[in-house]
Formats: sequence, C-alpha cells, structure tokens
Amino acid sequence: MIRLGIVLTLTIGLGLGLTACGDDNSASSATTTTSVAASNGAPSASTSTLDPKAQQMLDEINKRGKPTVTVPPAPATELKVTDLVVGTGATAEPTSTVLVHYVGVGQQSGKEFDSSWSRGQPISFPLNQVIPGWSQGMVGMKEGGRRELVIPGALAYGANPPTPDIQPNETLVFVVDLIAVQ
Repeated sequence: MIRLGIVLTLTIGLGLGLTACGDDNSASSATTTTSVAASNGAPSASTSTLDPKAQQMLDEINKRGKPTVTVPPAPATELKVTDLVVGTGATAEPTSTVLVHYVGVGQQSGKEFDSSWSRGQPISFPLNQVIPGWSQGMVGMKEGGRRELVIPGALAYGANPPTPDIQPNETLVFVVDLIAVQ
C-alpha cells in the first residue's frame, strides 16, 4: 500500500494543469463494485492532535465505517463528483488544507491501491498541492460529507504514475470523508 500523502505530493511537479467538469456515465450498463471490509477497530487519531470539533466529526465518520467503492465499467473522460453524504460543516476551498479519510481504487484492476482507513489514521494536506482531480473534486465539499471522485488519468497521474499499483492514464476512484477544513 502506498501513502496517499506521498503519492499526491509526487504530483505537485507534474503540472497537469488540465480542467474538467462533471461527467455523467449513467448510460453505462454495468458497474463493478469493490467491497472493502471495514476494520473491527475504528481508525484512530490522537485527541491531542485534533480540536474537539474535528474529533467529534472523526468519531461520526468512524461510525459510518470504511466505504465500499464502486468502479465504473469504462475509464472516465471527465472528473465526476458525487456527494454520497452531504456534510454540514465548513466548506473546502481551492486553497484549503483538509483532514480526510479515503479509499482509492484503480478502475482497470478494481483493486484498492491506497487507504487511510487501512492505516488507521486520517491524513491532512493542502488541496492546491495534490493531483488535479482532488484539487478540483474536493472544492465545495462540507465537513462531515462523504464524496466519490471518479478521476480520469489526465487529472490523476497521467502516463507516469508514481507506483506500479496504478496503471498509466488509469482512472482512479476515491471515496473521501471530509473530517475538517483546517
């Protein structure tokens, strides 16, 4: 498993300044679901590192458990953003630093390649320093929400992914829980 923070940081220098808008692949006739088992123990984050509001949000998200990721049958051509749970807290902006839990699955393999849930610890990073699909797809999300991002290869890692777990130009599917906008 790779750490999303490392993978996302590696993309800073890629300069994939591409833009995309919503994509509706609802005409597709089939989907593949990758079921990701929830861990028995809730992911932990030290209460000494989280303010009480963020800890409360993390506790609520932990009750939800690790999400199941549905993989589209065909690669995406545009970024598709779907709110699975609409949050009620602060809203992520393009320059926000966010604290999240997430699961990432490759569309071609249907396999999980990274997950903060599996590591038992959420991760924090600035949205303006990650892959374009995250930078664009997280904007407007509210704390406490769960969002699915279907990211085409051009807005992910393009032809040069940082790990063999991700294929060149592969569509990536993330389910993200926003714990806090920091």
